[in-house]
Amino acid sequence: MIAHNAMLNERARILLKTLVERYIEEGQPVGSRTLSRHAGLNLSPASIRNIMADLEEGGFIISPHTSAGRIPTPRGYRLFVDTLLTVKPLGRTEVSQIQHTLAPDDPQRLVSAASHLLAELTRYAGVVLTPKRRNQALRQIEFVPLSDKRVLLIMVTLDGEVQNRVILSDQPYSASQLNRAANFFNRHFNGMSFEQVRPRLRQELQELKSDISQLMEAAVRTGSEAFKSSGNEYVLAGEVNLLKTPDLATDMNRLRELFGLFEQRTELLQLMDVGHTASGVQLFIGAESGVAPLDECSVIAAPYEVDGEVVGTLGVIGPTRMAYERVIPIVDITARLLSNALSHH
Repeated sequence: MIAHNAMLNERARILLKTLVERYIEEGQPVGSRTLSRHAGLNLSPASIRNIMADLEEGGFIISPHTSAGRIPTPRGYRLFVDTLLTVKPLGRTEVSQIQHTLAPDDPQRLVSAASHLLAELTRYAGVVLTPKRRNQALRQIEFVPLSDKRVLLIMVTLDGEVQNRVILSDQPYSASQLNRAANFFNRHFNGMSFEQVRPRLRQELQELKSDISQLMEAAVRTGSEAFKSSGNEYVLAGEVNLLKTPDLATDMNRLRELFGLFEQRTELLQLMDVGHTASGVQLFIGAESGVAPLDECSVIAAPYEVDGEVVGTLGVIGPTRMAYERVIPIVDITARLLSNALSHH
């Protein structure tokens, strides 16, 4: 019995590699005869069957009920990806296509272009977690009266991002009070984030004992919440490709769960956000993701940067039977080129 990866001898590793490659290529369970033709080993059919039985006992392959051949398990794919895979470098045409596509001026269009590019090149679903805000320092705020106790808070960061939020106040404020509050805030706290403003504001207002103190505190509280939630989204493209993927299209319940995951968003956001701490490409095969609708899928993800700081993650979602040697470099290079494009924006 093969208990773990380290106990795989060279012949078993070659047979497993060959089996995974043939299954990815053909989508059919792989039998002893096929392995004998493609593995390049001088082994008898009986020897191949014995090694296959050991691999099956070790949890690397399984035998579907309808076939004498075997297919890889997530554990088999994991060993293949970690130790047996030979990644194929992308051709010049594909690299040029990525470079050309990731050329728009608007960062948001770059993110959208990257997700569609991943979907187009892999024929699976491409996902890009939108950049986390790097500079939430404020240039200015404004207060606009909406009604007696409703005030529109307009916030502009040094990066030029604009956020609008409605403040429900306990008391009405005049136009002069709103103007005085905005002027006070902009004069004292320009260039600071709301989190930096909070402790200083408390001290300033204690000394000021002003009629605008409640409004200022509400502005800081509302502004902090607004910027905490900003950037916590992703752009998804190519979901329809999964409907055309044979390994997934035959199970409508699984597809419904998968599209429900895309709609619900939270779990996928959490999974993609893990990539922020990763260095380079990260793979989640089957249940490794910890997200039930992805049990029959693999997620290949990589972080991207702006000026050396990780700000987001991008990746591809497809079946476990995917051409890893081709998809991995697509994800890797797209992350690198998106980083370059955003850094030079």
